[in-house]
Amino acid sequence: MALPVRQQVTYWGVAMGALVVVLWGLGDVILPFLVGGAIAYFLDPLADRLERAGASRAVATATIAFIATSAFVVIGLAILPTLVRQLTGLVETAPEIAARLQAFLTTHFPSLMEPGSATNEALAGVGNAIKARGAELAQTLLSSAMSVVNALVFIVVVPVVAFYMLLDWDNMVAKVDALLPRDHAPTIRELARQIDKVLSGFVRGQISVCLILATFYGVALMAAGLTFGLLAGAVAGMLTFIPYVGALVGGVLAIGLALYQFWGEWFSIGIVAGIFAVGQFLEGNIITPRLVGSSVGLHPLWLIFALSAFGTLFGFVGMLVAVPLAAMIGVLVRFALEHYREGRLYRGLEWQDEDTPSTLSDATETPEDEA
Repeated sequence: MALPVRQQVTYWGVAMGALVVVLWGLGDVILPFLVGGAIAYFLDPLADRLERAGASRAVATATIAFIATSAFVVIGLAILPTLVRQLTGLVETAPEIAARLQAFLTTHFPSLMEPGSATNEALAGVGNAIKARGAELAQTLLSSAMSVVNALVFIVVVPVVAFYMLLDWDNMVAKVDALLPRDHAPTIRELARQIDKVLSGFVRGQISVCLILATFYGVALMAAGLTFGLLAGAVAGMLTFIPYVGALVGGVLAIGLALYQFWGEWFSIGIVAGIFAVGQFLEGNIITPRLVGSSVGLHPLWLIFALSAFGTLFGFVGMLVAVPLAAMIGVLVRFALEHYREGRLYRGLEWQDEDTPSTLSDATETPEDEA
């Protein structure tokens, strides 16, 4: 006999509370394991394909690990130094960019740059801050981004966790399935299947979209002669998973840098703007529909809210788990709404009428009346 609903709610509530406490208190500790698990989940379909092709799970995992390590080394040696150099150069050039912008506004919009105006004070404050800290700002950005997780431990632990989780992924899923409450196992499996569909459609697809767009923007902007093209392209591509933010931030950054570098060369500025117009067309009409699809069930506003809320509550770890948790919550809410629409609270008398005779004459109908 199934447990009463009150006890079930209590148990599941305690489990959810324990998850929140773990995320809150052990965020930095469990971060490498979350990242490793995410990598294993992302690569599991590839391992399954290699198994279907005849390779054992160990061989498939070792092959994927070798390819991933080689790709990481190539990216680390070929791309990361250029990105760091461009970031440092952009920070060092920022005071000159601010000075040019101030001179432009003073010439063309003198009312905005009158002494004491908000625009004048804001630009002066930004310029003075950048001049005071200069290259230290780039160093701070790099060091703070890495100090969040203790870079050395992170780099060592994540690949190991990802390797072993990918190797034992199917066994872990089977063991979790064996622990499901027997009365609710079919329902939980169906919900898990729906969550996996959303995650596989969005996360795997969106990561592919980000990589493709980052490559396109970076290569195209550098080919157009933009000095910080690789950095602007990487920012635009990596932020694409946040609806509208990637295009807005990347476009403003690239076109702003183009105006600084190519001022007066309107054809070159138009090329940079055209690159982003082409990228947005490809993303909206070809890349995203093919790789992500239109029915993953994650509305852009819900995704933005989830990233903001979980990021505020749990920091970087919260942002990392925001998309999976948003997908889970979305599936559970749709499941609850379906049951609500089928229940008596929603259907009211209509629900009663379908299960009971609607009139006294129907209830007392005799065989002779039927004949």
